[in-house]
Amino acid sequence: MKEGGIVLDQQFIKTEQQRIFLEKAAELALLFSERADYNDQQALFPFENFNDLKKAGFLKLSIPKEYGGDEISLYDFVLIQEKLAQGDGATALSLGWHLGILMNIRETEKWDEKTYARISREIIQFDKLLNSAASEPKGGSPARGGKPETTARRDGGKWIINGKKIFTSLAPALDYFLITATIEETGEVGEFIIPKDTAGLSIEETWNTLGMRATRSDDLILANVAVPVESLTGMKNQPSKRPAPQGWLLHIPACYLGIAIAARNFAVQFAKKHQPNSLNHPIKELPEVRRKTAEMDLLLLTARHLLYGTAEKWDAFPEDRHQLAAELAAAKTVATNTAVEVVDLAMRIVGGQSLFNSLPLQRYYRDVRAGLHNPPADEITFSILANQAFDDGDKQK
Repeated sequence: MKEGGIVLDQQFIKTEQQRIFLEKAAELALLFSERADYNDQQALFPFENFNDLKKAGFLKLSIPKEYGGDEISLYDFVLIQEKLAQGDGATALSLGWHLGILMNIRETEKWDEKTYARISREIIQFDKLLNSAASEPKGGSPARGGKPETTARRDGGKWIINGKKIFTSLAPALDYFLITATIEETGEVGEFIIPKDTAGLSIEETWNTLGMRATRSDDLILANVAVPVESLTGMKNQPSKRPAPQGWLLHIPACYLGIAIAARNFAVQFAKKHQPNSLNHPIKELPEVRRKTAEMDLLLLTARHLLYGTAEKWDAFPEDRHQLAAELAAAKTVATNTAVEVVDLAMRIVGGQSLFNSLPLQRYYRDVRAGLHNPPADEITFSILANQAFDDGDKQK
């Protein structure tokens, strides 16, 4: 079935509720696809897309039902993200951070109930947006364990925070920034929530990149930012009530597979119509084009089944989530590398025209490269798998 050119994939839909979410996501994806090139070229945050997401109620998808949200599962999340990314990867990835963080807090219960309830209700009533800002110029990826140079100092009933964060996706649109800072008195790493209108908080527009340009992942500057003592939501390494790997990060590979699916669909439609004057039929009849198309589909089928299978396992067996670190990492690595390969094959099918700025393939090509740098990096995945193989005793496969 098609929704205005966006294919509504049937094979991963399991419930009527998922179908409803997916049909709405397909409608939004079509709108997003019409704006994606302009936002990419101008490196503009897609405010219009987020207005549509707000009207559709998508900002509350992962909030618990008891607060008025939809409390979607990880499987639902992956399904929706993949579809939205077919319209615009930057919009889908940006939304994924917001929804994923809320899902993670919901599942780990790291925040106190009062704070989470308040923020959830603000999102539902006033369409507030939040994201974390953890990366720093000298710290690299927080996943590698670097300690923040951003500092927090207790001053009576307030925290005074100073520092700089990079890769702050959605920076121009955020209402809340979730930041990490080293507490001067103890050396512990605290997690703080800071409203956008707090004095001393500013955005430095530095985002001028090859891909994912519309995420506007600018720098966050914190200069003597004073926040109430309750802005400390917890310590980074404190035990959660429900310890487990971060399943919510599957929104990342879902996004990049969505971009790859869009590239595959474009190449297939192009091959059906494009007929050089050297042929008496469209290029879809050429054996090499058919082979490359089959290769794209095989790659996507393999990566998607790993992704959806992992998400389904996460949802179905919450008591076993602590054992899923390797599968979660593998799903991300396979998906993002598959996305790069599929877009490359799509461009080979289309040929030299794939380089035209008037066609979306060049944007897909640039955007999927960003997935290689989202967590976890490939070498971390390989390390997890190797450790599992050699450090887990004599367990046999």
